[in-house]
Amino acid sequence: MDLLVSGDGTARFADSIFRCALGRGGLSDAKREGDGATPIGAWPLRRLLYRPDRLKPPATGLPITPIGPADGWCDAPGDRNYNLPVILPYPASAETLWREDAVYDLIVPLGYNDGPILPGRGSAIFLHLARDGYLPTEGCVALAQADLLAYLAVATTASRVIVTR
Repeated sequence: MDLLVSGDGTARFADSIFRCALGRGGLSDAKREGDGATPIGAWPLRRLLYRPDRLKPPATGLPITPIGPADGWCDAPGDRNYNLPVILPYPASAETLWREDAVYDLIVPLGYNDGPILPGRGSAIFLHLARDGYLPTEGCVALAQADLLAYLAVATTASRVIVTR
């Protein structure tokens, strides 16, 4: 089942409508690394990453992988592992997935800029947990934990996050 995300900060599936957080740079159909924009389009759900010391694996139709303290995601456009998971410490710039806050306790990498990966077109575009107050993301889509868990329960590898203005 697809998650329909609108630029007004709402996300919906079936009969459910949720508040969501989007990128600090707004929405973009020309996403660039570091612009803080959420890319417009239909992005498949690749898998669920979760933090096992804080949560049990949730019910979902997605492949599930626990993360650990050494997990990262390369965001260096010139690196051969750009927009791919890496092990930290990593010699190029990489985002840490194991965070002090709860934002990445549940992470769904979206199929944005991954087939093929184009340097500089944006990396680490995820569906993840929202901060208190739904503060803007760096380009991801973020939901409250209860809302994300409700969506994960119906999500499969055929599901997409569809972002529109």
